[in-house]
Parts: sequence; structure tokens; C-alpha cells
Amino acid sequence: MTQSDPSGFAPDQRSKIFALIAFMVLCLIISAAGGAVTATSVQGWYTTLEKPFFNPPNWLFAPVWTMIYFMIAFSGWRAWLKGGIANAKVAFGIYGAQLLLNLAWSFLFFGAQSPFLGLIDIIPLLILIIINAVMFWKIDRLAGILMVPYALWVSFAMLLNGSIYFLNT
Repeated sequence: MTQSDPSGFAPDQRSKIFALIAFMVLCLIISAAGGAVTATSVQGWYTTLEKPFFNPPNWLFAPVWTMIYFMIAFSGWRAWLKGGIANAKVAFGIYGAQLLLNLAWSFLFFGAQSPFLGLIDIIPLLILIIINAVMFWKIDRLAGILMVPYALWVSFAMLLNGSIYFLNT
């Protein structure tokens, strides 16, 4: 029988819950930082840009990104459960790198008000997301599958970013 503490969770369950919370907090911090930078330009500079006909309404981005960040966190947690960070150093290195490029995009596109720099960032971001999805798939299929909507959304974002760049040069 597994020993538990007054919380009702066994030590192993506590570490799993703590890890899930840690992955969620990591993605929440990245989301909040990116959102804060985006907010500096979305009502001003961004409104002055010519956008393609397929540009979604601004209100759509927050709920979509919220779901995507949840899936990114859950994907990382699933891969951690199955492989652990020590056994999947490269996969988690890619995971961290794509999260950093994700955050950098907000600083480049909105913070620096540069669709060009955003485009330069988003191309390797998409590549790393796809590599990460494949690597996580090998560790845990669900972890890999959870990265697919992220890759699809960033593919769309890359098309949108590129279109904005070309329409405004």
C-alpha cells in the first residue's frame, strides 16, 4: 500500500501534480509575457497595418493561444511522465527552444513593430515545433499529437505574418 500524507496524495502523485503545475506555470508565464508585449501595439501600430483578407478578428487570438498553451504544457508534462527530462534531454531542449522563439516572436513583431523580424523568427519556430512534436511522439503519442494544433496555428500565423510583411513593404 502506498503511503500518503494528510493531503491524500501519495508522494509519487504529488510529484506528478507538481510537474503538471510547473509545466502550466511555465507556459502561463510565456503567454503572459507575450501578451503584455502584444498589448503595447495591438491597439495602435497594428491597426495601421494592411492585412490580408484572411486575417482573423483580434478577439480570436486570445482564446486560441490559451488552448494552445494548455496543450503545449500538457504535452510537455506527458513527455516528462513517460521519458523524464534526463532521458529526453534533446526533446526537452527543443521544447525550451521553441518556447523561447515563441516568446521572441511577440517581442519582434509587436514590441519592435517589425513584421520582417517576426517572419525571421517564426520560420525556425515552426521547424522546432514540428521536430518537437515528432520527438514527443516517440516518447508518448498523445504528447506528440498535442503539439499538432500548435504547429498548424503557427503555420497559419507564419502565412499571416508573411502576408502582413509583404502588404506593408
